Amino acid sequence: MTDLLQPDILAALQDRAAASAHPRELVVDVLRAIQGQHGWVPDAGITLAAQILGILEIEVEEVATFYDKIYRRPVGKKVIHVCDSICCWLGGGEELMAALQNKLGIAPGETTKDGVFTLLPTCCLGACGDTPALMIGLTTYGRVTAERLDEILEKERQELR
Repeated sequence: MTDLLQPDILAALQDRAAASAHPRELVVDVLRAIQGQHGWVPDAGITLAAQILGILEIEVEEVATFYDKIYRRPVGKKVIHVCDSICCWLGGGEELMAALQNKLGIAPGETTKDGVFTLLPTCCLGACGDTPALMIGLTTYGRVTAERLDEILEKERQELR
């Protein structure tokens, strides 16, 4: 389990939890730290987070499965979140998702064979004025057309090199 977090990060999280009146408030921070190091949060990460925070594993699991940016199974190096809110749906979100599936050769929830991209729908990206929208990592792209996808995907691939 100790391979899920670097010792200095583990110690910092333990210190924060010890100093907090309500350590449960740190669940997302701990899960994000584990995911940042490991790429996703395995069952051992849930156990570790519960130990760091002094709470039940089920309490950590409830948070981990609620947020769609916490991954409970392996994902690609770049996760593409396609907004499927009503605004994006009306603005062409279904067509955007279909274009991505076609370009990447995967369905929602799948990862490309090269392990670079995972495609996931997401509830709302807060880009309602720039529909349809998608997010890759921490970058939100608005008014995405099928034509812009090649440019966006290539930019994201370049960041890995």
